[in-house]
Amino acid sequence: MVLGAAEAFISYLTTTGVAGLTPLHVLFIGIGSVFIYLGVFKKVEPLLLIGIGSGMILANIPNSFIAGPPPDPNLPTGILFAFYQKLIVETPVVPLLIFFGLGTLTDFRPLLGQPYTFLLGAAAQLGVFVSMYGALLMGFDLNVAAAIGIIGGAEGPTTLYTAARIAPYYLGPIALACYSYMALVPLIQPPLIRLLPKKHRMVRMKPPRQPSQLEVILFPILLLTIGTLVAPTAAALIGMFALGNLLRESGIVEVVERLAKTAGNQLMDVMIVILTITIGSTMSVDMMNYYVSYMQSLGFDITLGEYLLNAAKIYVWGIIAFIAGTAGGLLFGELLYYVTKGKVNPVIGAAGVSAVPMAARVAQKEVQRLDPQNIIIMNAMGPNLAGAIGAAIVAGVYIGYVEHFYASYQAGVIP
Repeated sequence: MVLGAAEAFISYLTTTGVAGLTPLHVLFIGIGSVFIYLGVFKKVEPLLLIGIGSGMILANIPNSFIAGPPPDPNLPTGILFAFYQKLIVETPVVPLLIFFGLGTLTDFRPLLGQPYTFLLGAAAQLGVFVSMYGALLMGFDLNVAAAIGIIGGAEGPTTLYTAARIAPYYLGPIALACYSYMALVPLIQPPLIRLLPKKHRMVRMKPPRQPSQLEVILFPILLLTIGTLVAPTAAALIGMFALGNLLRESGIVEVVERLAKTAGNQLMDVMIVILTITIGSTMSVDMMNYYVSYMQSLGFDITLGEYLLNAAKIYVWGIIAFIAGTAGGLLFGELLYYVTKGKVNPVIGAAGVSAVPMAARVAQKEVQRLDPQNIIIMNAMGPNLAGAIGAAIVAGVYIGYVEHFYASYQAGVIP
């Protein structure tokens, strides 16, 4: 009996745990470890990278079945796969609740006080279009190319919502690219900002005008109305964002202190933990095999190696999107510098790449490298917020366009 138990235990060890490791498992665990290192020791956006890295490591433990469907239908669904399937893909609860929480945390006064910064936020959407057309040229289908393009909006929940809606089988690589580069904004943007003339980067700007309470209350209502009319497929995102902001600015003590603070703090914290570990888990061997099987069931002729190559291409286009978006904002900032005869510091254009408030903080830091007394953070928040709104609207347009295109194709309207 004892001998039999020992043999069974040895057999168990040889079929699970370390024995099940493949080079791909090791690669993903290594990448997850790098993310944790950057978050813990380098303090690079720890709120994002620690969760993503932990999710990658957890999901790549062989035979743990935390991510991906269980091999036996009688086994319970892994917790991270359940989060992915039920809260992000089938019903985008997590992205929508995060957008609601962001609305309660967002102060639109810097944007309303300097309306021209809407243009900087729009210019920074250059990355969205560059990466979409680049992905099309590299052979991606329209729906996948559009989802890749939204990475350039640097708005995590928007990217998740878009990918889940039109390209769910590439949601993992797209989401990981977006959140990775959002976390690395402090490393990506400074070299581009420093290409601007030193004199331009030293411009001191007047603080934004203080808008009236009526303007602050009307803005989320107008955003909800106009934004959803322009992009009805993004109504859920824009609506949750606007509702959260309206609660914040309502001035009603019970609403602000109870609902707005809970949504912007405790609820957001829980959603971010779920989101980051789930995103990390999508970059696992189990999930890669799941995506390949899913695509094959849809009629795609694709192997795991080809899928991994496409994931690498998505990662490349992700950083190109961020660079193009930053360049678009900076170039338009330069134009405003000349139009206003030196009253606008073009560095704030970099903040048009949403990534709220990381991009605005980078702009502030870069300006203070030359002039420690120069404060432009509130000026930079204008294009930062405009970028978030722009990304949601562009995502809605993309989703609507892609769904209309494929519906027309199936109906024979488009040959």
